[in-house]
Amino acid sequence: MADDDYVYDEATGEWRPASEVAAAAAAAARVEVRDAAGNILADGDSVVLVKDLKVKGAGQTLKQGTVIRLIRLTEDPEEIDCRHDTIRGLVLRTEFVRKR
Repeated sequence: MADDDYVYDEATGEWRPASEVAAAAAAAARVEVRDAAGNILADGDSVVLVKDLKVKGAGQTLKQGTVIRLIRLTEDPEEIDCRHDTIRGLVLRTEFVRKR
């Protein structure tokens, strides 16, 4: 976009330069995901469960201290996508994990 392009920002109700809106959107996309201890999580990190969790649909309980490797961040900063040896497509809340 050129410098003289303007975009209507629905959040503020104003016309703003397109470059300014794009910069604000990029900053909003970089949301920090934190674990139960306040550590910042990133894609590929390993986490440890801080409490026993019953897994819905699997009829299984993941015990405290279980290591989950290679997590992926989702659009929701309170959830992470991961895989366990026996459970595929597992989504955990960040309040129940701690960075390893």
